[in-house]
Amino acid sequence: MKPSIKNNKLIPVIVALVVALGGWAVWKALQPKGPGEGFISGNGRIEATEIDVATKLGGRVVDIFAGEGDFVKAGDVLVQMQIDVLQAQRDEARAQHQQAINNVASAEAQVAVRESDRAAAEALVGQRESELDAARRRLARSQTLSGEGAASIQELDDDRATVRSAEAAVSAARAQVAAAVAAIAAAKAQLVGAKSVVEAAAATVARVEADITDSQLKSPRDGRVQFRVAQPGEVLGAGGKVLNLVDLADVYMTFFLPEQAAGRVAMGSEARIILDAAPQYIIPARISFVSSTAQFTPKTVETASERQKLMFRVKAQIPPELLQQHLKQVKTGLPGVAWLKLDSQAQWPAELQTRLPE
Repeated sequence: MKPSIKNNKLIPVIVALVVALGGWAVWKALQPKGPGEGFISGNGRIEATEIDVATKLGGRVVDIFAGEGDFVKAGDVLVQMQIDVLQAQRDEARAQHQQAINNVASAEAQVAVRESDRAAAEALVGQRESELDAARRRLARSQTLSGEGAASIQELDDDRATVRSAEAAVSAARAQVAAAVAAIAAAKAQLVGAKSVVEAAAATVARVEADITDSQLKSPRDGRVQFRVAQPGEVLGAGGKVLNLVDLADVYMTFFLPEQAAGRVAMGSEARIILDAAPQYIIPARISFVSSTAQFTPKTVETASERQKLMFRVKAQIPPELLQQHLKQVKTGLPGVAWLKLDSQAQWPAELQTRLPE
């Protein structure tokens, strides 16, 4: 009796095993065989370049003008930061700039005064030189008359003293000219310094105005808002993220190929992408990247051979003009399959001919 009981227990196990093997065989037979030799596929997901819209300066978020899922254009104002402090700094910088301009006018007036002083000193030199010339002529006559006995020694001494006095006056006048020239140089140096202060003040105004402009966070590219990171009223530090955008002009599928196949893939090669969510469409693409280094097989990648341990990352880029035509249908994160031609002479089979939504 005991052997028959054991046999009865084994019968359901055997039946279940046979059914499982039969089901697996049927499933295997029904699986698509692919386009044949010269083609290879890899599993991947649709990805796009992500851009963080972040603050340049710390501050409070006043308003956010775009919501999640909104399409935005390059240059659109997406976020307004608080600018009260910056406006006060700009007003202060403008006042300092005007003051610097006034200082330049004052310095220019000082240069004009010093130049007038030099002109007066040069005129005085001319006057003193004329007086010296007259004194020397008188001295010469006195010396002639004194030699003839027609003039006294006293008159001769007085004329000599007058000449020496005139010479001293000429030297003093020339010193005044030199002092006036030095004063002009100093005044011009002050003028240059005042003009430099004007430039520095103007630069400060420009910097603050640039900060005010940067307080309006604009979209750097055409794209779609993926999600908000901050909300109006929050205070963020410099570099604080507010929005995350997806650049819909740079959409691609990343997948992995075994090393034997990756070595045969050329940059710019044609590819076809089939998404799990829309298998009726065949999306054209081109290879834009093939990794130069291999890595271990990621967990999400299924390979034909379990012995294949190293894979190369590959990117299939969707043409930007095609993306623009179907902008609202573009979604990242969708899984699918990318097909590649390893043989450049091979023709795409009918099931991989381009088919796009109308």
